[in-house]
Amino acid sequence: MLNELMILAKIKEGDIKAFEEVFRRYYSPLCWYAAGITGDTESAEEIVEELFYTLWKNREQLQILQSVKSYLYRAVRNEAIQYCEHQEVKERYQTSVQTAKESEASIDPHWQMEYKELQTLVQQALNKLPDRRRRIFIMHRMQGMKYAEIALALSLSVKTVEAEMTKVLRTLRVEIDNYIQSR
Repeated sequence: MLNELMILAKIKEGDIKAFEEVFRRYYSPLCWYAAGITGDTESAEEIVEELFYTLWKNREQLQILQSVKSYLYRAVRNEAIQYCEHQEVKERYQTSVQTAKESEASIDPHWQMEYKELQTLVQQALNKLPDRRRRIFIMHRMQGMKYAEIALALSLSVKTVEAEMTKVLRTLRVEIDNYIQSR
């Protein structure tokens, strides 16, 4: 323990030889330990390398109250567990994305047909609109522009843009209601 405290004091002072001694002594065993937790030798090596990098970078602020060995093993254990938890989150996300894609592909064909009909109906209704009105709708709903941005781009007042959007939505609502009642 006394020897470790001396080595630690040297590392704090910036003694690269003392740091290299600790690195050589613990690098491989720590990699094996981390690999046992993560199940991945490449990630284990990255965890241990990052630990030693951080140790050297923050050497002046080190507050190791127990043995260096205990400190290193606990730090590697914590990082390895955190890595595993992160991997689980990534896997759950990938699974949910895959599930969503699969469910999207298996949507009821009847529903898909109705959805396409509705899309066609909306597009036809938009095509019937005056140019400026259709352009305002596209800028707002499809390009995500705010009314003020549209007004500036088309040299109109914000009130005019609002009025045109109201008219577009009213027209679409009537077209969709007619479609629904004709079914």
